[in-house]
Amino acid sequence: MALLPIVLVPDPVLRHVAKPVETITPELRQLMDDMLETMYDAPGVGLAANQIGRLERVIVLDCADKQDGEEPQPYQMVNPEITWKSEQTSKYSEGCLSIPEGTGDVQRPTAVRVRYLDREGQSHELEADGLLATCLQHEIDHLNGVLFTDHLSKLKRDMVLKKAKKVARERQSQS
Repeated sequence: MALLPIVLVPDPVLRHVAKPVETITPELRQLMDDMLETMYDAPGVGLAANQIGRLERVIVLDCADKQDGEEPQPYQMVNPEITWKSEQTSKYSEGCLSIPEGTGDVQRPTAVRVRYLDREGQSHELEADGLLATCLQHEIDHLNGVLFTDHLSKLKRDMVLKKAKKVARERQSQS
């Protein structure tokens, strides 16, 4: 496995819509393994292919609370799509590996149903609520070129993006 570089705002790849995966290959399985390793190393709870510069409809996530001793619960999803959203909503403070040190409260449906293919090409449906539902919506948004900051007020969005761009510039100047 290998750690992959994470794309940071304002890279335009984050705003592109990812293309559906036609065939699950050994290379795609390796990519998903590398994405999981990258996400854990960052550390984060989700990662979309856009965030590593790949415009393929692939996400990985693991919302297990490791600090509470929960066992890892990784998901590797190909062509995920939300097929149902609850009318009830909740607010979570979201962050993003592509938006360093930026967070904001985002209102989203509390529960979702997602259809996806696993790493073997088998079709699944997953009903999720709470943090997992939020993570799924956040990562699927990435595949559609949408960032969590798009759900914020203009003032808050501008503040978060300004800070993230400054952090990204500082990181680039250090490398």
